[in-house]
Amino acid sequence: MQPILVVGAGPVGLITALRLAAQRLPVLLVEREPTLPQDLRASTFHPPTLEMLDELDLTAGLLARGLRTPTWQVRWHETGEKAEFDLAVLAGDTRYPFRLQVEQRVLCALAAERARAEPLVDLRFGCELVSLTQNADRVDAVLRDAHGATVAVRTPYLLACDGARSTVRSLLGLGFEGLTYPETTILATTTFPFEEHLPGLSNVNYCWYAQGTFSLLKLPDTWRVSLYADEGESAERAATPQAVAAKLQRIVATPAPYPIGEVRPYRIHQRIVDDYRRGRVLLAGDAAHLNSPSGGMGMNGGIHDAWNLTEKLPRVLRGEAPAALLDTYTTGRRVVALDDILRQAHANRLRMQQRDPAYRRAELARLQAIAADPRQAREHLLQTSMIGGLRRAAA
Repeated sequence: MQPILVVGAGPVGLITALRLAAQRLPVLLVEREPTLPQDLRASTFHPPTLEMLDELDLTAGLLARGLRTPTWQVRWHETGEKAEFDLAVLAGDTRYPFRLQVEQRVLCALAAERARAEPLVDLRFGCELVSLTQNADRVDAVLRDAHGATVAVRTPYLLACDGARSTVRSLLGLGFEGLTYPETTILATTTFPFEEHLPGLSNVNYCWYAQGTFSLLKLPDTWRVSLYADEGESAERAATPQAVAAKLQRIVATPAPYPIGEVRPYRIHQRIVDDYRRGRVLLAGDAAHLNSPSGGMGMNGGIHDAWNLTEKLPRVLRGEAPAALLDTYTTGRRVVALDDILRQAHANRLRMQQRDPAYRRAELARLQAIAADPRQAREHLLQTSMIGGLRRAAA
């Protein structure tokens, strides 16, 4: 069999390739970048994602490098009031009743190492897709390597895992309807010990304060802080070291300068394609849908796409099911993306962007009541941990 062409060696593409290889299917995995990206990206792994990755023997490596986080909070910064959700109530639903905080690049490094050692995976960095055509039997693609040389490849299926600026999506002319939120998020890292200054802090905290909102997410050796430009302040200005330092001082005032590591400004999009399948080309992850990172569902949702797709495609290739089975990939995963990932991420963002004290007071009381009731807390955490959406899609 000719290799399945997977475009994009981020977490979604790498997991797709490894899972296909585990089912004895050859894969050509291409990545246009010369190396694995090292910049700030996702850092939250939800329980069902850890269960999936366990099947590929990747979870143990993540656990060894990550920070287990059994609780997360919505906090009112000035008063210290909070609604805290404890994932221990999910102990009967998952082997991993916690969030794992670890950088996406750690997963990519572990998965790439496995892919390089896997005889059925041909992993090529610095190799980009130039064009594609397809018919009823195959996809013909042209690739270009880092030296500018082109090569034609033929594949039974092409899987687009090439991210928000997907070349495959563009070549297919697919619409990507949705919106771009007006604010720019400024993501910064610091080793400042917030936990020593903010009583009762969790490892994952979504915070209201007088100037708007911020979030604090702990990793083993650093805090990731999401900040926003002040009213009338440009995104460029808000991302400068001086502005980032001033915003951090509002969270905890300290006479010593904040140790600031990486800073990354980015815009937030909410978009989705109409169909994850176009003939023998299928899209997964950010190539198919984008959402607010609030709640940590983007990377996780992409890995869940990969898992669903790699359950169905091998059955089609082995002749165990008709190609029409691949249509259920869209019907199952797109519904989850719309109803659980995009909708929930949008609601999370709207909640934290609200500045009306009366709204905050009422919303905090509502969340505290949910957190205090084991039945309601479990239902809430099944959704926010992405277990509920997977169950509905399976049903």
